[in-house]
Amino acid sequence: MPENALADLARAVAAAGYSFVTPTPATHARVNARPGNAWARDLRDVLGWSRPFLPEILPPGLFALMQAAGILRAHGPGWCSALRLSTLDGLMFFHSAYPTNAADAVYFGPDTYRFARAIQAALEHRQGPVLRVVDIGCGAGPGAILAARLRPEAEVIAVDINPAALALTRVNAALAGTSVSACISDLLADIPGEFDLIVSNPPYLVDQAARAYRHGGGPLGAELSLRIVATACERLAPGGTLLLYTGAVMVDGQDPFHAAAIAIVKAAGLAWTYEEIDPDVFGEELTDGPYGNADRIAAVVLAVTRTDHNTR
Repeated sequence: MPENALADLARAVAAAGYSFVTPTPATHARVNARPGNAWARDLRDVLGWSRPFLPEILPPGLFALMQAAGILRAHGPGWCSALRLSTLDGLMFFHSAYPTNAADAVYFGPDTYRFARAIQAALEHRQGPVLRVVDIGCGAGPGAILAARLRPEAEVIAVDINPAALALTRVNAALAGTSVSACISDLLADIPGEFDLIVSNPPYLVDQAARAYRHGGGPLGAELSLRIVATACERLAPGGTLLLYTGAVMVDGQDPFHAAAIAIVKAAGLAWTYEEIDPDVFGEELTDGPYGNADRIAAVVLAVTRTDHNTR
């Protein structure tokens, strides 16, 4: 997909007054299943709800821009878009169309909006300088892009193992007018140095298809989140903070992720806070085998800081 053509498409869509807040996959499925929603009637149906469409329902010139961007896929007598376009805090973000079944799908959804609010709150209250930032598992790039917008003086790096995610991060960063370097890396394996801010919204579910954007690994999906905690504890600069937004599976009233993550942080001698910001997300997952004993899945934010009195 030509990145310049994608940017041209997004600007034209924005000029048409487009906005779309992406819901959970379960909500997306329910809304699209309603009578009359099988085919798109307007631009939001095409680029938001991922419905098949006929070219004549689009504003003039947009079909040609979609062709140039290489995102059209044939669908019966019409077409569908391979990408969605969501809005967050006045910015446009390309990500994968619904349903996100491909192994290299790029996710964006309700978790992204909560993650964004956590980053904004953290940077509003931060006292020290932020000169170097990394977004681990950047996906469509919202973490890196919001950090770059709020701290334009910082060097901001976005890393992911998915080349498709990095391509969309570059486009989305350009649309936001921010400077973000997008690099292939498994966690921070190929990225040297220390960071004033590490942000991450990693996959935290158990996905039977092991899709990279969704599968967190381990029996309850927490493996990748714990790896990020351990890596960040080694790579925070003095005064630096890890802001990890993830999911925690509650079992018999207990939080196994909290116990494991805080053990890592305490062993490193760092300061931390832990907040449950939504007690019940992705409830539909509880019918699957891996969660047979789970009470619920909560959205949590773990902040880990290397304060002045911490020692390595």
